[in-house]
Amino acid sequence: MTDAPLRLLAVHAHPDDEASKGAATVAKYVAEGVEVLIATCTGGERGSILNPAMDRPDVIANLSGIRHQEMQNAINILGAHHSWLGFVDSGLPEGDPLPPLPDGCFALEPLETAAEPLVRLVRTFRPHVITTYDENGGYPHPDHIMNHKVSIEAFEAAADPDRYPGTGQPWQPLKLYYHMTFHKARFLALHQAMVDAGLESPYEERLRDWGDTADVGARITTRVNCADYYPVRDKALIAHATQVDPTSFWFACPLEIQQRAWPTEDYELARSLVDTETPEDDLFAGIKNEVHR
Repeated sequence: MTDAPLRLLAVHAHPDDEASKGAATVAKYVAEGVEVLIATCTGGERGSILNPAMDRPDVIANLSGIRHQEMQNAINILGAHHSWLGFVDSGLPEGDPLPPLPDGCFALEPLETAAEPLVRLVRTFRPHVITTYDENGGYPHPDHIMNHKVSIEAFEAAADPDRYPGTGQPWQPLKLYYHMTFHKARFLALHQAMVDAGLESPYEERLRDWGDTADVGARITTRVNCADYYPVRDKALIAHATQVDPTSFWFACPLEIQQRAWPTEDYELARSLVDTETPEDDLFAGIKNEVHR
């Protein structure tokens, strides 16, 4: 009997999130023969145009379609599969007081309505591992927080034949991870590496403003060494031309310095149905020897 391919499902809120969180991990596993599916909950319809070169009337008028094409370009670069879950971007509310979220948006959907397409996807794709955001969404965008909620719901409900009838045969994922991409130790390491190289660090202000802000770094259980795939990650980011300025903060630290100073993408193991010991260096730790389907 030969081992079936391992399967990874990465759940994200908007097009471009898959490129800024876990993209090098995805590229690494794809290269190793893992089947990777990226699920995007919304179309990014209410996202701002963050690249001045794309802030044009023709782009604004066709933003939804352009973001869909950008997503396809990024998926082609990563070598993964992709599925839209079909919800409408909630936008990031700004102001004091914050305005109400728009009717019909993803963050206002009832949990079972929002989770049903993901449960269906889990039962169809049958992932061994799911990655998502923590309870704060990585940062408190309403769609990121809902992304967390639907991921938890799907992880826990997909194996129960009495829940979400009509969405396929039950399937139990074995592990669930939260992305821990933006934490202080990583920024400190990148900052110091740039200073040591005689370069002006783009992280100094961010670190100064960090202060006593809570840091998720202490929650990291799993570090995936994927520095060889940082170039793929960067190409996927640049594919989201409306969202990513190639002269921006994302690319201020030279690639070779990033690879040397912080060669991992980092995660918190939030759920596991297999025996594993932390710290881990593989999202499939404890799974690989058990998958003979």
